[in-house]
Amino acid sequence: MTMLRLHRVEPTAELWAERATYDDRLIFHTEPWLRFVAEAQRAEPVLARVTDGERTVGHFTGLLTKRFGLRILGSPMAGWTTSYVGFTLDPAVPRRAALEALMPFAFKDLGCAHLEIRDRGLTPADLGGLGLRWSDAPTAVIDLTPAEDALFNGMASACRRNIRKATKTGVTIEEVVADPTFAADFYDQLRDVFAKQNLVPTYSIERVRTLIRHLEPAGHLLLLRARDPEGRCIATAVLPWYHRTMYFWGGASYREHQHHRPNELLIWYALRWAKSHGVTEFDFVGGNAYKSKYGTTEVPVPWARRSRSPLVATLRDAAKQTYTLKQKATARLTGAHS
Repeated sequence: MTMLRLHRVEPTAELWAERATYDDRLIFHTEPWLRFVAEAQRAEPVLARVTDGERTVGHFTGLLTKRFGLRILGSPMAGWTTSYVGFTLDPAVPRRAALEALMPFAFKDLGCAHLEIRDRGLTPADLGGLGLRWSDAPTAVIDLTPAEDALFNGMASACRRNIRKATKTGVTIEEVVADPTFAADFYDQLRDVFAKQNLVPTYSIERVRTLIRHLEPAGHLLLLRARDPEGRCIATAVLPWYHRTMYFWGGASYREHQHHRPNELLIWYALRWAKSHGVTEFDFVGGNAYKSKYGTTEVPVPWARRSRSPLVATLRDAAKQTYTLKQKATARLTGAHS
């Protein structure tokens, strides 16, 4: 194999069709998702072919943005409420080779000062010797190929009891389509979730509306409401899906209705819905301990970054710390409480 190269290309119908032929494609590589992130982050999508000589062997997906007046290539960046982006590649192409080719593309061709990448196929072993810093950002997934009974029995006993309790007490799940009130329901419940920890949501309701506006027409978004026996909306879930995977983008519920156990029932409904639509994996997009009760398997996914200079790296770390402090301060100022 010759040295791989990346070549930026313009989006066309033919290009999107070509990208959709790769088996490792994710929803985060699709046109509707990139339009969502680009609008929410005021970023510019970057699409590139990966070539080996004259032959196309894959594609790269990222977005350009500016911080401190510097060009940054995110694939993705923290806080963008999107997950692994990175590459789609022919099976025979080593991801490390593609990652190595990304460096001159990002820092020379695009003139970036900073790069971040989280690619589902990358492993820590792929990162050595490339000047990258990285942190472990594992995710929890559920294999949906077993029979439905096996999926249910694979959950913790307490989780199964909660699903039965929710059903017995009259909690119902409804699929939401073309309902402009859903975003407000979800966001109000999200505020209640964050208030429990004296925090406020890290994004506005407009991001939820933007996601729905771009993903729903494409047919790759499942929106769910849980209602109590009186018909009140007590929990919601936002679940993008594409190809073989459904993703848990967000879920929220009111604390005062937790005794109905709507969250477990929402997830169980989503798992069965995904399985019935040919989806073979459910990805929680994160590895929090509470997710293990659903019978998950943890998958390591490194989040790698490289800066053109130590100063840029310091600015990046400072910006992340400032954002965290600002989020907590905003919660105090707005009176969020547990």
